[in-house]
Amino acid sequence: MPAAFARASAEGRAALLPFLTAGFPDRHTSLELLEGMAEAGADVIELGVPFSDPVADGPTIQRASARALAGGMNLEGVLELAAAFRRRHDTPILLFTYVNPLLRRGVERTAADAAAAGVDGVLVCDLPHEEDPVVREAFRGEGLDYVTLVAPTSSPSRVAVLARAATGFVYLIARTGVTGAGAGDARLEQQMAEVRRHTPLPVAVGFGIADPASARRAAATADGVVVGSAFLACVESDGPAAGLGLLRDLRVALARAESGLAGLTTSGSAV
Repeated sequence: MPAAFARASAEGRAALLPFLTAGFPDRHTSLELLEGMAEAGADVIELGVPFSDPVADGPTIQRASARALAGGMNLEGVLELAAAFRRRHDTPILLFTYVNPLLRRGVERTAADAAAAGVDGVLVCDLPHEEDPVVREAFRGEGLDYVTLVAPTSSPSRVAVLARAATGFVYLIARTGVTGAGAGDARLEQQMAEVRRHTPLPVAVGFGIADPASARRAAATADGVVVGSAFLACVESDGPAAGLGLLRDLRVALARAESGLAGLTTSGSAV
């Protein structure tokens, strides 16, 4: 995945990382959306595993998860969706999941099947670092990146641990609370600098990115910008074409913003 950030940097922009709950609004449309996201300029796609108790997510992603689960989507189906997408597109896929679906299906089995499906990395949003060595090593053992989350409230010592544990990139949460549009946290720039002290990996910012203006603001310091709730809400209210139109607008906005990327090699090391 660092290669995707490096390509974006070479174009003078931050990377665009849209999020889609697998199976939303239904299986067929979900695959069409994935393909449309790649064609709209996504650099990395976050593919969410729907879960019945998504404590880190706001109402929009909660509704998307409930709808996907009602349609029969599960982790098996998520991997099938990823494999179908991979047959036609090479945009990197980050599996975004809670730990419970991994434990129920089997961590090692899922890591192997994710690699076979063409998934590039995983982010387990509710698993503390101290409890994740089995999960982390299972996915790394299959050649997948393991992305870590850094909160605006994380202490400097905690930031150091999480930044050093990551591969692929570091996901920096822009504000406290659950996913969804909202004002950014004033500590973002300070946390960004702290993360960069401990890793040469790119840093993506998420939570609260709702429109081109907020995407440009995030891109002033970040190497990548994550948009999830705003995209799903647009699909929910106005349909897939409108959601993909939002992504195209965000892509244009990022091309006009000053990226925080100081120049990365495709291995993620500083140049």
